[in-house]
Amino acid sequence: MTAARQPIITVFGSSVPEEGSPAYATAMRTGKVLAAGGYGIANGGYGGVMEASARGAKEAGGRTVGVVCSIWKSRPNKYIDDIERTGSLPERLERLIEIGRAGYVVLPGATGTLAELAMVWELMCKRLLPKRPLVCVGAFWRPLIEMMVSERPAGAAYVETVPSPDELARCFPARRDD
Repeated sequence: MTAARQPIITVFGSSVPEEGSPAYATAMRTGKVLAAGGYGIANGGYGGVMEASARGAKEAGGRTVGVVCSIWKSRPNKYIDDIERTGSLPERLERLIEIGRAGYVVLPGATGTLAELAMVWELMCKRLLPKRPLVCVGAFWRPLIEMMVSERPAGAAYVETVPSPDELARCFPARRDD
């Protein structure tokens, strides 16, 4: 499958992790596992998890898309193949959700990542977005997910957690050339 035809998974996560940190390594592994399965990835295009997941995907032959926002002056990371520019944070989030037609992976993060997870999850719960895999890696989001599911049990059908990036292959089956 050519890179331009790869289905895209959007990866959300923190901009903070630096190369050499466990969080950076997890994000890199995430990108590698997804690309090895035949998927391209989209993310916010900057540093931290965004850089690491794009780097991992590139090393495994995957296509990368960075959705950047004009409110920040930062430059996209060097592992991004295609850059899409947006004018506002809501527009950026909307585009990242739209691009992720094959699903979403959520790595640890702060309020921005929380907003991304919440928006995708809520849109699927309200059937405003087709049901797609929404997978949180590691235990970081588990307490929040459990709390939300205790309030709305039906929400459990739209999100899951896996202990490590290697488990993503179960959630996103390998793609074959057409």
